[in-house]
Amino acid sequence: MSNGTLTRKLGFWSALAIAVGTTVGSGIFVSSGDVAKAAGTPSISILAWIIGGLIAIPQVMVLAELSTAYPENGSGYVYLNKAGWRPLAFLYGWATFWALDPPSISIMALAIVSYLATFFPFFSGIAGKLLGVAIILVITSIHYRSVKEGGLFQVIITAVKIIPFIIVIVLGLMYMKAGNFSYVPAHGAVKTSLIGGVSATTWAYTGMAAICFMAGEFKNPGKILPRALISSVFIVLALYTLLAICVIGLMPFDKLIHSNAAVSEAVSYIPGLSHIASSFVAITAIIVILGSLSSCIMFQPRLEYAMAKDGLFFQRFAKVHPKYETPSFSIIIQVTYACILVFMSNLTALLGYFTLIQLVINILDFAAVYKCRKRDDYNPIYRMPMWKLTTILAILGASWLAWGTFTWAPWQGMIAAFIVIATGLPVYFYWNKRFGSANKKGNDVVA
Repeated sequence: MSNGTLTRKLGFWSALAIAVGTTVGSGIFVSSGDVAKAAGTPSISILAWIIGGLIAIPQVMVLAELSTAYPENGSGYVYLNKAGWRPLAFLYGWATFWALDPPSISIMALAIVSYLATFFPFFSGIAGKLLGVAIILVITSIHYRSVKEGGLFQVIITAVKIIPFIIVIVLGLMYMKAGNFSYVPAHGAVKTSLIGGVSATTWAYTGMAAICFMAGEFKNPGKILPRALISSVFIVLALYTLLAICVIGLMPFDKLIHSNAAVSEAVSYIPGLSHIASSFVAITAIIVILGSLSSCIMFQPRLEYAMAKDGLFFQRFAKVHPKYETPSFSIIIQVTYACILVFMSNLTALLGYFTLIQLVINILDFAAVYKCRKRDDYNPIYRMPMWKLTTILAILGASWLAWGTFTWAPWQGMIAAFIVIATGLPVYFYWNKRFGSANKKGNDVVA
């Protein structure tokens, strides 16, 4: 029976599956073309994928140190709070709940439905939205009833989602044409840019930090979290780089740079798969997005759970199911909110505008290590090498992504930031005054 807190039940493979499963999503199906277009040549395109992955390494090293110093649920909220930036920690969770996490669940569910509709056209309009809700509820039922079963499901679905990519890589290596790698753009026809290519890869490498939201539920977190975080970067780096090589080797580069569905078109160049390329990619996309959806439903409610335990969110979010030992109320409310959003439109734009806020706070997450290292209770089991340089590199990588997001929608991003601050700070001061002093980190909150 639960004692009112979440217990440590997950192992290394669950951690690795959550990290990889969250990172490898639907974006990879179109990003190969975007990276190729931004890079301009095959060699620069491949190099961009490699550098994009290398940039993520300092970031996960910083998170590995912070998560082993404070192996608690909540990720960035915990680190900002420990650094003494409590209002920022609250705004991080406030924006994440209202404008980022439930919308992302809704968007992924609808993306799955859109691919299913290629086989079953009936699932369009209201029927498709109802199916999206049903998919969310089925996945939720797994994670609501057991964190161990949820972890096992995540391991299975992540392993399954990697298989189609391995098939494409193996067949691509067999049937690729060496001449495709010697493409040289006509003078002035295409602008080559390594920085542009790397920028186009950055979103594809985000997601490893998902396991930090559940740091309080992993057995032996001091060993598991660093291994899972760092291993996930190299796995995703290898997967993306090999896939990029195969896509370039399979289809002419001048077609790749104008493709909006690079993987699908590349598969059509494989003998024996040309007539089923679109179906193959659609099935692959369904599995891939399903894995990401499962991961998000699993880890996202832990943030609000951690905030509620600390007296900075609705206190019922700290409730732990007495039998299933999961944050039951947090899961139910977050998923209910996501299901409501399924019936709304323009969620992708909304998610993009508010993402800038989270990216800026992510930069502060990395900077928090400077403050946390001065605390008496800072005793991480894992310590990153050359920590000052590593932290600077992590901040620069995150700043690059934030700047790219800002240039995409500068005014919308600033308006979104104003909304978060204007709505969040009054709530923060109210909750902090009423519950903050009575609910120190680690204490239980009565639901």
